Amino acid sequence: MTARKLSIITGISYLIIFFAAVFANFFMLESLKQNPLETILQQHMTVRFGIMAFLITAFFDVVVAWGLFKLYRDHYLTELSTWLRIMHAVIMGIAVFALVLTLKETSEENILFYVEVFNIIWLIGLFFFGGHLILLANILPKPKWIALFLAVAGIMYIADTTAHFVLTDYDAVAGIFLALVAIPSIFGEMAFTVWLLAKGGKVSGSENN
Repeated sequence: MTARKLSIITGISYLIIFFAAVFANFFMLESLKQNPLETILQQHMTVRFGIMAFLITAFFDVVVAWGLFKLYRDHYLTELSTWLRIMHAVIMGIAVFALVLTLKETSEENILFYVEVFNIIWLIGLFFFGGHLILLANILPKPKWIALFLAVAGIMYIADTTAHFVLTDYDAVAGIFLALVAIPSIFGEMAFTVWLLAKGGKVSGSENN
């Protein structure tokens, strides 16, 4: 398979991850947090589709890991970077099990407990994902500005997970950490997605400008 085809497959997989994650997080998970019992009893199909969206995200995370491995297999950090992303996908898949358990609950307290279990396990996965982004930033030959955003995002993912587990008053700074993670992550990963679809795999003297 050519580098161009690999780049397109990886870029499309990134887009699928983006849209699936938006639905799972902002439509399903937020609904569970705000109105847990009502969501389970009256909008259970939203929860079921949200669960599938998280599984789709995990699946295409592995596809992206494979695509990036094939594209940059000659770099000495690529194998480690690939394993870190696969670990994130596996941990997310495990975390989704907690959301499945909410479907059988009729207690608001128990639903929120399982949502919290999901969040904690997912945070652990994001720690490894942060390591993947830091390594990916070092692997990418160009464009350097995208690599910079990816590196900052990776650092912030690790910092956010650490803060969750270390700070006793994390809620007081949660909004700050959300912004510090979201801004470089959205700019970096979306820009990388567009670059993969538009220029990735094209030979023009070096990897691509």
